[in-house]
Amino acid sequence: MRYRKEIDGLRALAILPVILFHAGVSGFSGGYIGVDVFFVISGYLITSIIVEEKRQGKFSIISFYERRARRILPALSFLLISTTIAAYITLPAHSLKGYSQSLVSVSTFSSNLYFYLTGGYFALAAHETPLLHTWSLAVEEQYYLFFPVMIVVLWSLGQKWVIFCVALLATLSLLSAQFLSSRSVDANFYLIFSRAWELLLGSLLAFKRFDVSRWKREVIGILSVALIAYSIASFTSHTPFPSLYTLVPVLGTCFIIAFVDSASFTGRVLSNPLLVGIGLLSYSLYLWHQPVFSFLRLVSIGKPSSSIFLVAALSVFVLAAFSWACVERPFRNKSRFSRKTPEVNDIGCSQLIEKKLSTT
Repeated sequence: MRYRKEIDGLRALAILPVILFHAGVSGFSGGYIGVDVFFVISGYLITSIIVEEKRQGKFSIISFYERRARRILPALSFLLISTTIAAYITLPAHSLKGYSQSLVSVSTFSSNLYFYLTGGYFALAAHETPLLHTWSLAVEEQYYLFFPVMIVVLWSLGQKWVIFCVALLATLSLLSAQFLSSRSVDANFYLIFSRAWELLLGSLLAFKRFDVSRWKREVIGILSVALIAYSIASFTSHTPFPSLYTLVPVLGTCFIIAFVDSASFTGRVLSNPLLVGIGLLSYSLYLWHQPVFSFLRLVSIGKPSSSIFLVAALSVFVLAAFSWACVERPFRNKSRFSRKTPEVNDIGCSQLIEKKLSTT
């Protein structure tokens, strides 16, 4: 699969608002939509790999899950060990019980169910919940339990049937999200039934290439970034979410993936080394930001100052860089565990390319 630097830059555009939102920085009231950007990217990249391997006749369910395990589990395990030590040191007994329950749910990729049952995402107490952000990992892993199997089953019928079924499921999921947005807010936010459409729209992009003129790519790229920026600045905790409102950042992300390339203005901006570097760190940044901010709030008397949050944010980048270099990247390199040539990982970037980028 061809590596696209602009998608790593798009990851940076997703993770930075999430961090700033959880840090309580003004102007980023809708920063939580970064998770939705990640959902679309994930659906596109992983489905692209599945489709490419199916067309070549070499797709393996076992290999797929082995790649997912190497991609997700090492960095997540390192985080859970670290946060458990921190929780044991800092949390009182009653809070430690709740942390332990959330830890079990993360380990079984059911934390979205746990947090749905125990409290809302925008509640004040949520800011002091170290593993709250893992709900999105649970949604993704639940999606990837059924999606590759569905592709394998439908593939023999032809790609048109695959696309039709994916589009139908995406439509039903979006309608479910809109229906539940005013009837069961927490279930709508956390559960896969209302979130699958975002991953499915990303997956649909993997089946077709879009050829448009250069000037159209330029216009679409700028408008797409504007859609995402508008969502970040304008959405709040009172915005029904996910719902039809979520189409704003999701379609912005889809348009960037479908129409923006490294030769366009938007693509060149997203492909600059700083954003690409942040994008490469995005998974580890996502893992570490919520625990750091949560423990900071838990041990502080009163609300931490902006300067303290700035130091905490910098520490998130340090921890993420360490996690990426010493845990995440080594395990994603399959050549460390076999004699085979390094494979292209599930974000579409070979270890050789990552090494080159990390030195820019």
